Amino acid sequence: MGYTERMGLFSLFRKTSSSDNVDADEAYARLAANSEGLRPDPTALDRQRDLARATVLKIDAIEAAMAADIFNEPEPAFRRPPRQARVPADDELPDTAVTELLDDDETPAEAAAAERAPLVEEAAILYANGQSEAAGELLAAGMADAGADRTAWWMLFDLYQAGNQQGAFDSLSIDYASTFETSPPPWNPAQAEEAHAYSGITPTAAIAGVLDHRAAAQVARIRELADAGPVLRLDFSRITAVEPDGCILLLEALRGVPAGHELILAGADELLALVRGLLDVGRRDEGEAPWLLWLELLRLLNREKAFEEASMDYCVTFEVSPPPFVAPGRVASAPRQAAAPAADRYLLPRTIEGSTAAVFAAIRDYAAQPGALVFDCSRLARIDFAAAGQLGTLLRELATDGRRVEFRGLNHLVAALLRLQGVPARLFPHRY
Repeated sequence: MGYTERMGLFSLFRKTSSSDNVDADEAYARLAANSEGLRPDPTALDRQRDLARATVLKIDAIEAAMAADIFNEPEPAFRRPPRQARVPADDELPDTAVTELLDDDETPAEAAAAERAPLVEEAAILYANGQSEAAGELLAAGMADAGADRTAWWMLFDLYQAGNQQGAFDSLSIDYASTFETSPPPWNPAQAEEAHAYSGITPTAAIAGVLDHRAAAQVARIRELADAGPVLRLDFSRITAVEPDGCILLLEALRGVPAGHELILAGADELLALVRGLLDVGRRDEGEAPWLLWLELLRLLNREKAFEEASMDYCVTFEVSPPPFVAPGRVASAPRQAAAPAADRYLLPRTIEGSTAAVFAAIRDYAAQPGALVFDCSRLARIDFAAAGQLGTLLRELATDGRRVEFRGLNHLVAALLRLQGVPARLFPHRY
């Protein structure tokens, strides 16, 4: 029943107004004055009044129930229902040298299936061969038929990001938010590409457990590695708790990294959440160190708006001016990777194409050290089709005796290509 029909039904049971009651009483008084024989029996009148009151109460109850039915209907479910938990297969694959498309926390079967879709494969090949415009047009045309699968969207986001096409990226973000009713991926300002940008083994300083005074030796490792090379990876993924004295140590270490060094921060968002748990606006019990570490992490992640809001809270709490926001130099962030080995990683260059002799020789040198081979792809934008095939051949040679090979932080275009080429490695695309 529609709203108009229901409200029309209400009018049938409308209670009389006070003016209607007054007119009826006057008419009854005149009638009673003219004829005593027309005066009703007092007992019958009381009975009729009781009956009328009961009827009014029933009408009120009906109106209240119908109004509740109209105005208290549950809101439409604009959000998608939660995704069902992945049911593990009876026979999980062992960690053999086969291509697996993985997430940092799970193995999405639907993503792996999407990577084999003809649209995805064709777009990956076009992009690998340097035909970015054609790949973008193909992905944009195919998104309408993608349904709930977001792989084509993610590939197009990565294509625009790699090509520094922020206008197209922002336009796609609006469509993405409208289609999936969720926040779109953030735009990451591209770093200026240097002619001889560093690639090679990336020293990793990992901090685990409680960040307090007992973590001094782990934090000191940051300074040692920063003095040894131009690139440093900091892994905060295994920090479980934070104390003010640990905040002092880490803050000093971060400020001590020489200007111009390239930093890769893993698990920074999780560390931010732990530090934020120590803070309360107006309370100085924990001292300034947690606040200053929070501001420093926001600065390194280039989150200027969040930095400004945190600065105001810091100013209110300590009644002093906060440190200024200075845009970071070369800093990349990586998601928390609890399952990743702590070994040093090999940072791949932005592009692998043409002659691959130099980069493959460096990979062979990296493979000479024991342990897993973990490639940091946070900077990698594209591998051409021929080079991807050659890389697969090289890794089959190196991944002997069940040696683990991983590609971390892949963009979705390169991940699709490596899967198509059957590269013997575990593939971890970055998360959107």
